[in-house]
Amino acid sequence: MPQVQPLRIVHCFRSPVGGIFRHVRDLVEAQSAAGHSVGIICDSLTGGAHEEKLFDAIRPKLALGLTRIPMRRAITPGDIVTLLRSQREISRLQPDVLHSHGAKGGAYARIIGSLLRVSGSRVARLYCPHGGSIHYDAATMKGRLFFFLERFLERMTDRLIFVSGYERDGYIEKVGKPRCAVSLVYNGLSPEEFEPVHPDQDAADFLYIGMMRDLKGADVFLEALALLRERDGISASAHFVGDGPDKQKYLSDIERLGLTHQVIVHDAMPARNAFAMARRVVVPSRAESMPYIVLEAIAAQLPIIATNVGGIPEILESESGQLVEPGSVSALADAMNVSLSDPALLEQAARRREELRGRFSVERMAQDVEAAYRASR
Repeated sequence: MPQVQPLRIVHCFRSPVGGIFRHVRDLVEAQSAAGHSVGIICDSLTGGAHEEKLFDAIRPKLALGLTRIPMRRAITPGDIVTLLRSQREISRLQPDVLHSHGAKGGAYARIIGSLLRVSGSRVARLYCPHGGSIHYDAATMKGRLFFFLERFLERMTDRLIFVSGYERDGYIEKVGKPRCAVSLVYNGLSPEEFEPVHPDQDAADFLYIGMMRDLKGADVFLEALALLRERDGISASAHFVGDGPDKQKYLSDIERLGLTHQVIVHDAMPARNAFAMARRVVVPSRAESMPYIVLEAIAAQLPIIATNVGGIPEILESESGQLVEPGSVSALADAMNVSLSDPALLEQAARRREELRGRFSVERMAQDVEAAYRASR
């Protein structure tokens, strides 16, 4: 059998937080272990102490280094400077594969990859939206602009990688049927993540952990806690974990809703540390693609209450009928109320964990991604 040639892989993305960052870190670990040389180019303006620790953990695996450049979320004139700086760095690294993640990283990497192609490079240009611009409404001006840009950039793309069927279908509906190759590769978990997490003796009733953004439904979670107290007389306790652009607003909401004695707020922390602090995990998102937090909570054998969005029904399959309507405070409060007195939830959590184990693994994800790379060169 001929020896497989190691690859030089550069991951390009904007924001080193949340699911995209988790996805890239998992790929870096697996690709480095497989003998590939890997590097990262991402934003220098996002993230805090927690993210710095995560970078420190993978830094020894980054043979092509870590480059952080200011990348604004919105489209600005500064994007030209960022593009030029990124081009210089990527040209120096001479990658075989440019794997971009999210709308901004996808734009930078595909333009730069195409310029490298003009100069004779055989670099493969792969793009994974991770939801990104697909979450926009096609009826809005911003949505139409982003979908036009996605269609234009498709000309500079060798392969699209989708992390859920929902994401793939949303792309087809809003952007159009892809004119390049397509792969569907689910996110995966490591074997140690399938060890159950046992709640602390003084664990709270509920946990919200994630980005502090309205898109993730953190505001709905707080409103549902208030409704449980006012409507049902239940003063449920909760931990509220994460960082993000709307966090200060949520701190004000906790005061306004009278939840200061029920909710303990934390900065971002490892998910499994947070899981031990509560008996149930709530994922109240208004939009998702393939959320890691749902996979992680199920693998940790915790009961979970989640909304019917994105790829979550693909994770739960036959139990998707139990998912909650996104954006509905009353529906979320109802589901949280039921969970407090349902003895079947622990048995259900154990069954879900075993069903998940064979379908969502880091090893399988990395193998499928590498197959996509080699098919695109």
